[in-house]
Amino acid sequence: MRKLILALALTASPAFADTMKIDVAGEANGTVTIELLNELAPNHVAQIRALAEKGAYDGVVFHRVIDGFMAQTGDVEFGKPGGDMGRAGMGGSDLPDLKAEFTAEPFTRGIVGMARSQSPDSANSQFFIMFADGEFLNNQYTVIGRVTDGMDVVDSIKKGEGANGSVIGEPDRMEKVTVTD
Repeated sequence: MRKLILALALTASPAFADTMKIDVAGEANGTVTIELLNELAPNHVAQIRALAEKGAYDGVVFHRVIDGFMAQTGDVEFGKPGGDMGRAGMGGSDLPDLKAEFTAEPFTRGIVGMARSQSPDSANSQFFIMFADGEFLNNQYTVIGRVTDGMDVVDSIKKGEGANGSVIGEPDRMEKVTVTD
């Protein structure tokens, strides 16, 4: 009986199999599909879902993009065109910051993690997508998902040439972000 239960558990789909779709516009054009990992970071995924459902991510730019490392976005406060783009990356949302949900899941190419300040419990709305493996981030940042389709779109996001990977000129943006079950 125990073997049957284990076999069923291994073949069953996760209870929460949310998918986030990001329509990217700019130098990169296309859709990125991300499997959200509820079982690893339920509070972070719930916050991402709530912000996406409110349309908070629509129009937000990729403000920090470091070739060979990652593309960061999600500043719903300062990251929309028409605002003070010099402050992009310094804001969050009107929701509370989150307590870290660190796991053993490694930061490999295509992993999506939550951005934060020096405090481990300061993640809010910003997230990043890994261009390459970054094991130095393991157990330091919260993993919230993995790209399942559209990594070619991620690879073509306009790279930052400014200080700390800031994008000069017009950055690429998340035109529309949706989360589905």
